[in-house]
Amino acid sequence: MLPSQSYVNISFFQPHAFLMIGIPGLEAVHGWISIPFSSMYPVALTGNCLILLAIRRTPSLHQPMYYFLSMLALTNVGLTLSTLPTTLAVLWFDHRLIGFNACLVQMFFLHSFSVVESSVLLAMSFDRFVAISNPLHYAAVLTDNVIISIGLAIVAHATLCLFPVPFLLKRLNFFPNKILLSHSFCFHPDVMRRACADITINILYGLCMALSTGGIDSLLIVLSYILLLHTVLGLASPREHIRAFNTCVSHILAVFVFFIPGITLSMIHRFGGHLPPIVHALVAYTYLVVPPVLNPIIYSVKSKPIREAMIRMLKRKDQG
Repeated sequence: MLPSQSYVNISFFQPHAFLMIGIPGLEAVHGWISIPFSSMYPVALTGNCLILLAIRRTPSLHQPMYYFLSMLALTNVGLTLSTLPTTLAVLWFDHRLIGFNACLVQMFFLHSFSVVESSVLLAMSFDRFVAISNPLHYAAVLTDNVIISIGLAIVAHATLCLFPVPFLLKRLNFFPNKILLSHSFCFHPDVMRRACADITINILYGLCMALSTGGIDSLLIVLSYILLLHTVLGLASPREHIRAFNTCVSHILAVFVFFIPGITLSMIHRFGGHLPPIVHALVAYTYLVVPPVLNPIIYSVKSKPIREAMIRMLKRKDQG
């Protein structure tokens, strides 16, 4: 047997680091591409932090709907911070290396915040259903203790779902010459395909995790809106129809902004191997960067109480 063949059969290799990439094929213009990212990240962080501060400092917003919005804003801050360091390091400084363990940590937080956001959007749909179908008991159903319990359950659910993922990757043997990732961050389907071992367990666990989190959440959100539509159509006047729907517009837009890129990204990673790498990269950035940017804009435009609270807070800051 040749020495090289013996080495492949008996050795166990894990890279010290992976090599990240920005936008495949556009490395020469990463400096220009970094401009929109340098704008979107501050917008996402500033907008979501403003929402958190506005809700905290405005007693009239201490209601279940806005508590859930605070959870969404906090999740968007976490999702933004999980990809910001490596993405800007690649685009600004061409610093493309990320340590193996650091990669696993980033991947854990990135996917955890994604699962949390999916669950928070489901909780918000439940909030809208209760508020419209049973307004008299709304405050009695969604008490502060219930909301805290829902928040803790969401975090525990995400943590338990993602906790095995880094260990499933740590057991794999990797190709020594296959350390180039497809993104400027560590994404589970991308990392596991750099292994030369059998990744069936990783694929099945990733599929089960996607179906049990985003899959079930999206179906329950659709179901809640079907029941909500039935309730709204039962209201007496068209004016009440419009008023009830207006309270849901922001949430519906946030659901579309999050789930459409997320489902597209999952489908591309499983069935889009023939697509150019730039398509994978652009869809991934859309999924991870765009929702945290758009959600504060959606809620500040469509929600008058949020908009007025943010304006008051900014005016108070200017006067101070």
